[in-house]
Amino acid sequence: MSLAFLFATGIENSSPTVGNGRLRTDEMEKCGHYASWREDFDCVQELGIQFLRYGPPLYRTHLGPDRYDWTFADETFADLRERGVIPIVDLCHFGVPDWIGDFQNPDFPTLFAAYAGAFAQRYPWVQIYTPVNEMFICALFSGRYGWWNEQLTTDGGFVTALKHVVKANVLAMHAILALRPDALFIQSESSEYFHAEDPYAIRPAEILNAERFLSLDLNYGRRVNSQMYEFLMDNGMTRKEYHFFLRNNLRHYCIMGNDYYATNEHRVSRDGSTRPSGEVFGYSEITRQYHRRYLLPVMHTETNCAQGERGDEAVLWLWKEWANVLRLRNDGIPIVGFTWYSITDQVDWDTALRENRGTVNPVGLFDLDRRIRPVGLTYRQLIKAWRRVLPTQSLCLQLPIELPEAKQIIGDSLQLR
Repeated sequence: MSLAFLFATGIENSSPTVGNGRLRTDEMEKCGHYASWREDFDCVQELGIQFLRYGPPLYRTHLGPDRYDWTFADETFADLRERGVIPIVDLCHFGVPDWIGDFQNPDFPTLFAAYAGAFAQRYPWVQIYTPVNEMFICALFSGRYGWWNEQLTTDGGFVTALKHVVKANVLAMHAILALRPDALFIQSESSEYFHAEDPYAIRPAEILNAERFLSLDLNYGRRVNSQMYEFLMDNGMTRKEYHFFLRNNLRHYCIMGNDYYATNEHRVSRDGSTRPSGEVFGYSEITRQYHRRYLLPVMHTETNCAQGERGDEAVLWLWKEWANVLRLRNDGIPIVGFTWYSITDQVDWDTALRENRGTVNPVGLFDLDRRIRPVGLTYRQLIKAWRRVLPTQSLCLQLPIELPEAKQIIGDSLQLR
């Protein structure tokens, strides 16, 4: 058994609805994973990657209350286990089954927790989970931006989606722990920052910079500031619901996953409107802010960059993100993993999945014909070079297929209070 840094990739399994629920955007289907999943797993192994962010499509698996179709999951997870590829199981990625409706449904948290428990019971060898992916982005795009699922454009829609999504995540963790007491949870959450472009924009920027923490504040049972408390209460959260999060947090089982793309930083105008700023602070500075707030082990859980006309754009972005990871580690922040997302190119993310154009986004380690890209070659070399060097000062996990010691290692490393 060897010490391991979590070099990872993922297989994109977003499945939101658009068009007022009439059209399902299934990235696994668009990227050809249902037909080529064995090839995709081959690609993972070709790069020497041991950890894979992966999960069955929720809407095709959870057919109704206590009704599940495990056919596809049985095949794929058995194959991953046989290969020795360790899944970080992504159970809900931006969409719910049609029979649940959307994230405004108050029954979603308990229904999803039952699904998570059923999954854990069926696959008891699985230990690492991301129950709900990017809770903040899911609620924002569905409840305030009007892009996905319920397609609402109100603060009330955002808060309702947020409280349901985070409660679903918390209840799912409880359900999994009831069956796998040594489970570990990696919250893959978007790390954001909002820059005021002039003095009159400072106040709206400060509000947005407080809102960006709401999903993790609730998930980790951290009291929000007074302004955010009033915001939540004014937009549909009750005191009882708020206190649920304070009482039920499971942060001592968690690794904080931070996703970072060049689109995660924003310029804020005096009227509160935003537009992309591009990379200003970068991953290391923004991750410091999140780590100071939650004091948990950190994993870089998503990044990518399109291969452009020059052909080296993605390679340079990989190098830059990796340099940020090393900077954090050398400064004593317990960063335990890195992820290029995803193993193959994606489709229609240039419109945030709002339009079904079939546009291929060349962000993968392999293209959709499963041919390796330059960034894939570079990532393979990076993993080979750094695999044995990293596990020295920072938190290190001992991660074979079965992971009985990992929770204790985390607890000892953090000296949890």
